[in-house]
Amino acid sequence: MKNLFQKYLIIYLAIIIICVSFIAGLVVGQQTTWGSGQGQVVNFPAAGEKPAYLFQDVNFDLFQEVWQTVKDNYIDRDKILDSELFYGALRGIVAALGDPHSAFYDPQTTFEFSAELEGQFEGIGAEISIKNNQLMIVSPLPNTPAYQAGLETGDRILAIDDQDTSLLTLDQAVNLIRGERGTKVRLLISREGWLEPKEIEIVRDKIHFDSVRWQFRDDNIAYVEIISFNDDTVRLFNQATNDILIKNPKGIIIDLRNNPGGYLDQAIELASAWIEEGPIVLETYDGQQNPYLAEGQALLKDYPTVVLVNGGSASGSEIVAGALQDYGKATIVGEQTFGKGSVQELKLLSNNSSVKLTVARWLTPEGRSIDQEGITPDLVVELTKEDYDNDRDPQLDKAIELLDI
Repeated sequence: MKNLFQKYLIIYLAIIIICVSFIAGLVVGQQTTWGSGQGQVVNFPAAGEKPAYLFQDVNFDLFQEVWQTVKDNYIDRDKILDSELFYGALRGIVAALGDPHSAFYDPQTTFEFSAELEGQFEGIGAEISIKNNQLMIVSPLPNTPAYQAGLETGDRILAIDDQDTSLLTLDQAVNLIRGERGTKVRLLISREGWLEPKEIEIVRDKIHFDSVRWQFRDDNIAYVEIISFNDDTVRLFNQATNDILIKNPKGIIIDLRNNPGGYLDQAIELASAWIEEGPIVLETYDGQQNPYLAEGQALLKDYPTVVLVNGGSASGSEIVAGALQDYGKATIVGEQTFGKGSVQELKLLSNNSSVKLTVARWLTPEGRSIDQEGITPDLVVELTKEDYDNDRDPQLDKAIELLDI
């Protein structure tokens, strides 16, 4: 029995030693560089640390090696264009930053991006949306191909060039309808009162849209919608301001819902219509803080104002809403904003390419950072899908209620 006990004791000890050695090897392996059987170096960094190879000098021979490997071995290498590989590599450089707001744009994308900021694009000129799970015409813009073709608000788009729209996202539908000036797109349209759908062929054209729309309601409230902060925003907003001053409304509603932003200077000038002096926004970079001050005469400072926002209100919209909220110049109504607290610059490059690069972050006048957080409205009012489908707008209703005194 004694010999048997000693025999098993030795076996148990051996097992324990093997386990301890294995665990110790794992721990050491997290901090040690091991050579593989092929002579390559594999690094196992500790959690949260960057691998050692990222701190080595960059060897551009590796770029050429990858380039040639693709050219020599890809299955469809005869279809490869060097220019596509080249522009793809440039996109990859900026994408490696891991910043969703920075990007490399090739010449075509640069042109399209700039045209959007100028309030221009090529297409049919209709606002579309998905309502009750159906792609619909919200409004054909005046004097556009969509308007001239007879499209009406509420028309249901069943197909785009024979492609069923039931499974398309809104972005996919927009991309299918937009296209080069002079080309055609066929829409299968269903309309209330029609016995059956009709196909309407529309020739695309260059479309210009105004970034500011305004109207005076019967209750003497001025309603101003800012679609985006383009290069025409301040000019159009000043026109609206002139009308507001002449008609002297009892209140103003500024609708920034689904406004993705745009030019920083346009947002600053617009906010200055309510703020006489002091910073509109604080720009921070490299440990420095640069205030952008109010400019103008603050002509609307004495008018009760409500600003409507939602999850699609970003960047320039948040700058305006945040400034007016900090100075107590408006009541913010709606839903939490997007939370984009960074500033981008578009740097034009040779060959008409460009890089949109994050160059700073911004804070509200009181020093609040809204990045990833957004702006919390003074009054949180949701607009549900059921509201939208039934043409209800409780956010706008609340704004009217606040001003209708």
